Amino acid sequence: MKHLGQPGRFDIAYAMENTQVLYVPDRRIDTFGETRFNFRLVTELMDEVGVTRVRSGWVEAARPRIIRPADMAGVEMEGFSPESAAFFDWLREHGAPLQTLFKYGFHFSRSEVLEGLVHEDSAVVADRVVQEALGSGDSFRAVIRGVDDAWEVSLLRFMVEMIQKSHEINIFDFRRRGLI
Repeated sequence: MKHLGQPGRFDIAYAMENTQVLYVPDRRIDTFGETRFNFRLVTELMDEVGVTRVRSGWVEAARPRIIRPADMAGVEMEGFSPESAAFFDWLREHGAPLQTLFKYGFHFSRSEVLEGLVHEDSAVVADRVVQEALGSGDSFRAVIRGVDDAWEVSLLRFMVEMIQKSHEINIFDFRRRGLI
């Protein structure tokens, strides 16, 4: 990974606009537990034509295990570069509809990331990775097309998208247990 230092506002905006979830997991973020997604992140190298990087690994989202005071609320990250924290600042500044995320906090972690280079066009590689996901039977598998220099932003964007998709189910679970 080429280190950019702290991603600039342009880098984050560019990654947000150019990240696509090509294969959405069947599962959603659990309301009261931890959810681990098995991701494949396909990116095109910016400085080499016809070369694609494929990263694979695990990314997890979990609610905080304890309720924290308001001044300690926020997002915790493990396994991500310190620079990727700028992603959440960018979300706050751009009015993302995720106030619950910031109010009650979340814990994100990534682990076991492997990467490899494939000397083929990124569209061909992405199609092949999606076909592999379709045949895997893994309900936690995700395939993401992202930006190489800001790949962690692409991964975090995927997680935020999954939180948004899980929101209604999570609210239902809270109501069913009488918590709201």
